[in-house]
Formats: sequence, C-alpha cells, structure tokens
Amino acid sequence: MAARVRIKDVASLAGVSVGTVSNVINNPDAVSDEYRERVREAIERLGYVRSEPARQLRTGSGRIVAMLVLDVANPFFAEVARGAEQVLRGAGLGVMVCNSAGSRSEESEYLSLVAEQGVRGVLLTPADGRGRAVDALQGHGIPFVLVDRSMPRDEGCSVSVDNAHGGAEVARHLLSAGHERIAYVGGPTALPQVLDRFSGARSAVRHAGLPDDALLAVDSYGLNVAAGRDAGARIVGLPSRPTAVFCANDLLALGVLQALSVAGVRVPDEIAVVGYDDIEFAAAAAVPLSSVRQPAFEIGRTAAELLLSEAREDAPSGHRHREVVLRPELVVRESSRSLCRGEPESARRGAGAAARPAAAPPQRATSPESC
Repeated sequence: MAARVRIKDVASLAGVSVGTVSNVINNPDAVSDEYRERVREAIERLGYVRSEPARQLRTGSGRIVAMLVLDVANPFFAEVARGAEQVLRGAGLGVMVCNSAGSRSEESEYLSLVAEQGVRGVLLTPADGRGRAVDALQGHGIPFVLVDRSMPRDEGCSVSVDNAHGGAEVARHLLSAGHERIAYVGGPTALPQVLDRFSGARSAVRHAGLPDDALLAVDSYGLNVAAGRDAGARIVGLPSRPTAVFCANDLLALGVLQALSVAGVRVPDEIAVVGYDDIEFAAAAAVPLSSVRQPAFEIGRTAAELLLSEAREDAPSGHRHREVVLRPELVVRESSRSLCRGEPESARRGAGAAARPAAAPPQRATSPESC
C-alpha cells in the first residue's frame, strides 16, 4: 500500500517550510501569491489530503457534529436532521447521524466514539429519561443540546415539543366525535415523549368527566410499524373494542391501520385512528391518517443554532442555556373524521367507501369538531 503523503513531502516539493504549507492550508492570506501557487501545485501533484484528526489535536475542535437519534428509519428524525444540517453546513460543519435504536448500551458506545473523535458537539435524543447520556457528555466536556427532550436551563440547552398538549388535543378531538372508549398505543415507557402524550390524553378524558378506564393503555414493544400491527391485532381481539385508537407515533398508527384492514375493521366507521408526528406517509396512507404535526425541521434548526452558541470559544461565559418548547398541532384527516349527527344509520355505520364524501383537505383542529 502506498505511503500516506505528509505535509513535509509537500513542503519539500514546493521548496518551502512546513509552516508555509500549513499557512496556505489554514491561513492563505498570510502567504504571498507566489508561495500559495507553489504549495497548491505541490498538493495537487502529490494528492495530499489534510489529516482531520491531526488538525483537531492542534486546534482542539473538530468540524463534525454528531447527531444521535432513537430511530433513523423514522421520517420524523430524518426531517429533524435536515433542519440541523441546513444550519450546520452553513457554519462549515458536517453532520454525522448515529442510530441508538433506543438502546442505552448502543447509545453509550456511540458517545464514547464521538468523544474519541473530538466532535464539535452533539445533538442528542436520549434513549431514556434518566440522564446517563447527559452525565457522559458533561464528563467529557462536550457541548450538547437535547433534541425532542426537555431539560432544566441550569443544566443545558434543549428543544422539545409540548407533548402533553398534543395528547390532550387528540383526546379532545376524539371525545368531541363521540368516542368514550379510546385505546392508547405507546412504545417503551421509559421515553418521556410517550408518557407525556398519554398524560395529556388522560387529563383531557378526566376533564370531560369520564373515568380513567375510558383511556385504555395498550403496550407495544417498539415505536415501529411491526409493533403497531401487533398492537392492532390485539385490539381487534379485545372482548370490548375501543371505538378509537391514539398512537404514540405515526409508524405505530400505520401498523394499526394495517391490522384493522386485515381484520376487515373499517376506519373510521368502526374504529377511528390518530397518530403523532405527521410524517409524509400519514397523508398518503390508504385511509389518510389524522396526526399531531410536530415542527420537525424547526426542532433541528433551532437545536443546531443553540449548539453553535454552546460550542463557541467564549462559552459558557457568553452563552445562556435555553429550554425551547414548541407547540404541535392536530391535523384531522379521514381516519378520524366524524360524520354529522342526524345522518341515517346506513350512512354512519353501514355505508361503504363509495358512499363516503370525497376526501377533503386536512383540517386543523384546535377546538371540538363541528359539522
């Protein structure tokens, strides 16, 4: 294998010092036009590539930001990453997206790796709510911002969504449509997002004067389509079926829709379904899915801006931690749209797809539905 071209090889070919080559690469305005041209010709002839790890050792900061998310297959996180990348690339930085798969052990391994690589900072969605990852980052002295998770301002920066509000909006929407038995399909209960969405829905149910068992918690082993299919099949088999299902994210909801379709259960005639995140696939489902829209791009963009501030050379003296909480909105589509009261029973329960009204544009629901 050919030996790696070193900076001193470039200097030798160009007939200049190593310091001059370094200046041409890192501070070209400090070098005369003649020397810049000689060095650049030598770099091109030799095929010299700067060693980024070596540069980091000299300068103490890398040009890569690590982004550690729960599930790279979830389009929500892809959109968050897109927002972060737009800001970071504008600052001359690259983004390395890592997938913890919701595993604390994989998360720990990635955090050790990024610490070794000398990254500029980390955008992190923790695999649990206990702060182990935060402790690790603080121990390494690595700037970080929590994404889709809140934390007290005296501990660091975070960008999250008011998930309790989103859960309450879903419950109010379903209750206004006449549903009094709602199933909540969540994922791993260690995730605060899952708990907050359930908590918000439960508060709305209680506020409506219904008992707690009007909201039935249905466990799922994950937050993906396969877990949703499993949960949906179990819901179909319940002796007393709920008339509506609220899922902790859209991937679960899409799985539930598949399970209901296989079982011949009509949506929304027999069971209404609502998801969370409003990923692109939600509107394109066979039955367009109602969902809580999170401002995913804005989450990523805001988190990246906070990280740039956090990682400035004069931080923390010139930086104040911020806890940014964004507001989601419910988008109502066919999967939970109620028909007007007073219509014939055949229209409300017995009509097939051909008898349904044509699909209408999504409605934003901020108050009980009205016909």
